[in-house]
Formats: sequence, structure tokens, C-alpha cells
Amino acid sequence: MSQAPMHHEVLIVGGGNAGISVAARLQREGVTDIGIIEPSDSHYYQPLWTLVGGGCAPDSESRRTQASVMPRGVGWVKDRAVDIDPDQQQVTTASGARVGYDYLVVCPGTQLDWGVVPGMADAMTSPAASSNYTYDLAPKTWENIKALKSGRALFTQPSGPIKCAGAPQKIAYLAADYWRQQGVLKDIEITLVLPTPGMFGVKVFSDELERVVAHYGINVRKSSEMVEVDPDSRRAIIADNANQTKESLDYDLLHTVPPMSAPDWLKQTSLADPENPAGYVQVDKNTMQHTRYPNVFALGDAGSTPNSKTGAAIRKQAPVVVANLDAVMKGKDMPGSYQGYASCPLTTARDKMLLAEFDYSMQPAPSFPIIDTTRERKDMWFLKRRGLPFLYWNFILKGLA
Repeated sequence: MSQAPMHHEVLIVGGGNAGISVAARLQREGVTDIGIIEPSDSHYYQPLWTLVGGGCAPDSESRRTQASVMPRGVGWVKDRAVDIDPDQQQVTTASGARVGYDYLVVCPGTQLDWGVVPGMADAMTSPAASSNYTYDLAPKTWENIKALKSGRALFTQPSGPIKCAGAPQKIAYLAADYWRQQGVLKDIEITLVLPTPGMFGVKVFSDELERVVAHYGINVRKSSEMVEVDPDSRRAIIADNANQTKESLDYDLLHTVPPMSAPDWLKQTSLADPENPAGYVQVDKNTMQHTRYPNVFALGDAGSTPNSKTGAAIRKQAPVVVANLDAVMKGKDMPGSYQGYASCPLTTARDKMLLAEFDYSMQPAPSFPIIDTTRERKDMWFLKRRGLPFLYWNFILKGLA
């Protein structure tokens, strides 16, 4: 039976980092009729999962109830969005509910496309393979790292945009440092498969990471990706895209990352970028406003902005979205401009971190002008382990940072 339509002045699709922080900021601007469509009972601080997989943090620290982070006074539609009709200004949910809006903010996050790589989904249920990209699998990564005393450890990253593009190599460094401490690093061949021609898109950070992999003796396959995996034989097919060749590699431990895209349902809407098969919401890269629907904004991992998909990017995007949305609601010119800032805290050891900050110019954009963050540092480790989680739960989600 169809339900009577609901309506909110501002409707937000997605209750993750982006959705909650935008709602909190809108409330501070005096917006009172806000709805959030979010089906989950739990809210996760996903950047901690790398440390969970590396044995440096408990998984419980990354999860809180969704109810505990939902801003007071916001209408929580505890359901999953399955369609958006921007012409009718209406969102349909899995239960058949129709939620109308005057203004829409789209931020449902990315979809993990496990099925794109043959064998990858099955590998996740096998003993030797794992991924830090889900709450349930991250602890398995640590168990596998602890258990490995010799053999080949394979760490892979897919081509195309993914959230936290540094995470696939961060876990390799945490594992290598652990094996070094245990005295078994010499007996383990570590292979890191990257789709890019360099270690990182910004040269100064790439150069530092070259020193890190040389220190651990990690074999890096650049311009390459895993295109198939057989979990029964523990064998992966690696494609060298630069030379158009393929190679079969056996592994004793596999940490892999699935390709990612916008949720399938979002790809089918007229909000999606028709030129991008990944289906991200088509927005202006500076204003965050949809290029064809002026009452629609998007941010976070599901937006088409060409920045690195990180929580740090959301922290800079959220105030721009709120400022510009507030201006549109009041019939004023949009004042906010997002310049592509992103930050990737790269854990290079179990007590060191490289804080890579950059923007659309692909040049360093440091937040700590006195500290040289282009090198791995011990003080930056405490920022990753303690400072950033505290900032997230106590300030970012409350619209204060």
C-alpha cells in the first residue's frame, strides 16, 4: 500500500559524515525543517578501519548508534532511498514512501562493487583474504597479518575513484612494520599493486612514499590492478595496464579493495553525470550545486567533484554547501567556493604518519604551516590515532569544524 507523501524544506539523502554535518550546520543557520533519509542503525568513523586492520585500534571505537549522532529536531526517515525525481522534487524509499522537498542535498556515499572483479566477493569469505573497507572485515585483516610468518602478502588497489585512495597502501606499511618488529619481514615478500604510474598524485608525497617502500623492501607494481582472483588456489591475476600484459601471482595473504561507484539506484536518476559511467551526481566543482537543478546540491563520495574522496574533503565541502544552499533559499548569490581540498593521513609505520594535504592544483595545501608534513612524522601519528577521531565525533558531526 502506498504511503501518504511526506515533505521537508531541506531533505538530505544519506546520514553519514556529509549528511549529519550538513544538517547540523543548516540548523545553526536557522533552518528548522530538515529531513534525513538513512536506513542504518549504526554510524561509523570509517578512517579508523585502517588502524583496526593494522591492529592499532579496536573496531568498537569506530561505531556509534545512528540515533546518537542525529541532530536533535531533524526528521529521521529510517529508510533507504531508491529513486529521486528532481522534476517532481520527490525521493522514493524502499518501503514505497514518497518524501517531497524544496531543496535537496544528496550524499549517500559510494557503493562497493565487489562483483566487478571475478572472484573478489568469494575471496572475502576465504581464510587468506580480507579488506579494511568494511567494519566486519577489518578485524580479519589483523588476524591474517598476525598469523603470517612467511610467504607472499599481496595488497591491491582498483583503478577509478575510491574513498580514501591512500588506504590500500597504508595497511601494507602497517603490516610491514609489524612483521619487521616480529623479525619475519625478511621471510615475507610484499607486493603492492597500484593503478597509478606513481606512488601518489603529488610529487613531494610520492617521493616520500618511495622512500617508505624502499625501507620495507616492498615490490610495487605501478599502472597495474588485480582483474581476477581465485581464492581456492590463492592466485590473483594482475594486469599491467602500461604494457598490456597479465601475470598470475600466488599469495598467502591478500588485502584488496573493490572498485567503487555511486549507488546503482542513483546512477539511474537524472541527477547522475551522463558522461560518467560511475554515476556520480553532476555538480559544479566549486559551488557544489547541481549543474541542471539549482535546488539540488551534493557532496561527499557520491559527488562528481574531481577531488580525492576523503572525510577531510567533506569537512571543507560541508560549509560551502550550507553557505550556498542558504543563499539560494534566500534568493542571494552563492558566496561559497570549494577549491578541491583533500587530506590523506598516510600511516607509514605503527608510530609514524605522512599527512598529505592538497587541492585541485595538485600542490601541497598544508594546514600546519610550521610543521613539515611532507615527511613521515611521529607527532602526526597521534593526530591520526587520537586527534582526528575526537574531532570527528565531537566537532565535525556537530557542525563545529
